[in-house]
Amino acid sequence: MSALGDAAADYLALRRAVGFKLGGLDRPLADFVSYVEKEGDGTISVALALAWAAQGTKSAHRVARRLGWARCFCRYVQAHDPRHEVPPPRLLAGVGRARRIPHLYSESEILEMMHGARRLAPASWAATVEVVLGLLFVTGMRIGEVLALDLDDVDGDAGVLTVWLGKFDKSRLVPLAPSSLAALRGFLEVRNEMASEERSALFLRRDGRRRLSHKAFSTAFHLLLGDAGLPTGEERPHVHDLRHSFAVRTLVEWHRQGVEVQTRLALLSTYLGHVDPAATYWYLTGTPELLGIVAERLETDEGGRP
Repeated sequence: MSALGDAAADYLALRRAVGFKLGGLDRPLADFVSYVEKEGDGTISVALALAWAAQGTKSAHRVARRLGWARCFCRYVQAHDPRHEVPPPRLLAGVGRARRIPHLYSESEILEMMHGARRLAPASWAATVEVVLGLLFVTGMRIGEVLALDLDDVDGDAGVLTVWLGKFDKSRLVPLAPSSLAALRGFLEVRNEMASEERSALFLRRDGRRRLSHKAFSTAFHLLLGDAGLPTGEERPHVHDLRHSFAVRTLVEWHRQGVEVQTRLALLSTYLGHVDPAATYWYLTGTPELLGIVAERLETDEGGRP
């Protein structure tokens, strides 16, 4: 392994040792190291880092994010060898903070995607993809939380999912509506019928034994976007947008019911697994439907005050 490759391994080991969940950072970091060694002399320059970050994408936001990954590593190696350069934090000023507008999935779009999932093969894979889509839409759970579920975490009688040590190592209970519970029970029946002879503790499996991976589901998800008439290119909707969709849909329903939304935001934060209610506001994108309902409530409120 090269000196830069050794430094990358040490950097990742250090971050893991202090408690960081790297979330697949090892792969882009290895790609960055390989690029620097191939295109230069193994010494990082700002120009090389920027060229690597811009590879294969026209999205300024993605370039800024990739450059951010590289910058942290650059700081680490520069502390050991000052010949390495660190891209300035404001090299792409404003781009990194630009928010990608999430796609708010409609019920019809998700139903189309779930219908498309039924055409996948084998039948066990079709049922697995369909139930993941449904759970993401009706619970607002993170994709990693759904994929990490074990069979013991799914209480089909009480209609409750248990999320153990999710983001920020927080655990919580996620109750299901009766209709969602019925669909979940149907999947459990299919799962048990198609289970291999070897009993598995995993709730979601790819080939009978292995836990369903984020990569495998994402591949299927991107294929199914076309069934709903959604973009499938670089600007395609994301899996995480289902979480935004759940939050906004919940808020719209509360406004329709005429409840005091501010008093319930803490409940929504707890349900979504947020440490701070302020994080929930990130998901509450102003849609025409939501803004229209809010305006109508303001007009009917005595004195026009919220």
